[in-house]
Amino acid sequence: MLSKPIIGIPMGDPAGVGPEIVVKSLNHQEIYNIARPLVVGDAAVLKQAMKFCNIQLELNSVQNPADGKYTLGTIDVIDLANVDIKQLEMGKIQAIGGAAAFQYIKKTTELAIAKEVDAIATTPINKESLKAAKVNYIGHTEILEDLTNTKNPLTMFQVFDLRVFFLTRHVSLRRACELITTDSVYEFIQRCVKALEVLGVNEPRIAVAGLNPHSGEHGLFGDEEVKEIEPAIIKAKSAGINVVGPVPADSVFYFGLKGKYDAVLSLYHDQGHIATKMVDFERTISITNNMPFLRTSVDHGTAFDIAGTGKVSAVSMIEAIKLAAQYAPSFNR
Repeated sequence: MLSKPIIGIPMGDPAGVGPEIVVKSLNHQEIYNIARPLVVGDAAVLKQAMKFCNIQLELNSVQNPADGKYTLGTIDVIDLANVDIKQLEMGKIQAIGGAAAFQYIKKTTELAIAKEVDAIATTPINKESLKAAKVNYIGHTEILEDLTNTKNPLTMFQVFDLRVFFLTRHVSLRRACELITTDSVYEFIQRCVKALEVLGVNEPRIAVAGLNPHSGEHGLFGDEEVKEIEPAIIKAKSAGINVVGPVPADSVFYFGLKGKYDAVLSLYHDQGHIATKMVDFERTISITNNMPFLRTSVDHGTAFDIAGTGKVSAVSMIEAIKLAAQYAPSFNR
């Protein structure tokens, strides 16, 4: 039992589907076979979520992670008791939801920094609810970046055996092209290698995706590959890194899925998002690297339109917990 990692799970926005995917996930034996899941949230909201989902589990309120039972049939929870259930409106943007969600993340982060949990698996939060609560962050990554004093965390998506890193993310396509320079590509190749080694992938094989059709056809369809990407790859190879590319984007993700590469460096947001989510939308999991602790996350939102109905699928949450448990031993060694 003690060899299984403790996975901290902040409950997410209480007006969204976070509580429901938590209770559904923790109703599966496969989770307890590999992990000790600990929810940081509100016991009253979890009870309500169980009613929505027609699930009956015992809630075990604890003060410290070490006090959990961690057995199927019980949800161990650090109850912050910060939601007035009578005021909570399911599926609505509310300050109460944003404030509570932030407090769950903050507490879970404190536990992870103190090494009381081995990794965290996050549930959805809502940007507008955060704003209503005057929590000045746009999402999990920015919150964690600040709480851990981490500069520019590195995002990786994983679905089955396909791992994808992102050179650029939340910028326009035009701006993404401007950010693709020899220096930035070389830096990210190095960061990808380090992140994979921390996750237990030794001597990783990296492929860099092409930007233009057919990777530019030697300048016929754009010269970014010739001017910026290829020089970075040559430099990385000279440094002893096992990297290839640029590999045309219409094939590189397929080969990554088949195991030819340990990871693919995507050059912009939608390039990698489309590739992973077309493999399996629900099982595409986000992993945040180069922080003091490992963080995995579902890659869907609060789904306010179905919150409180019990209809939400817990597949993504289950996968996020499983990946956190899989990588935590290597990350913490």
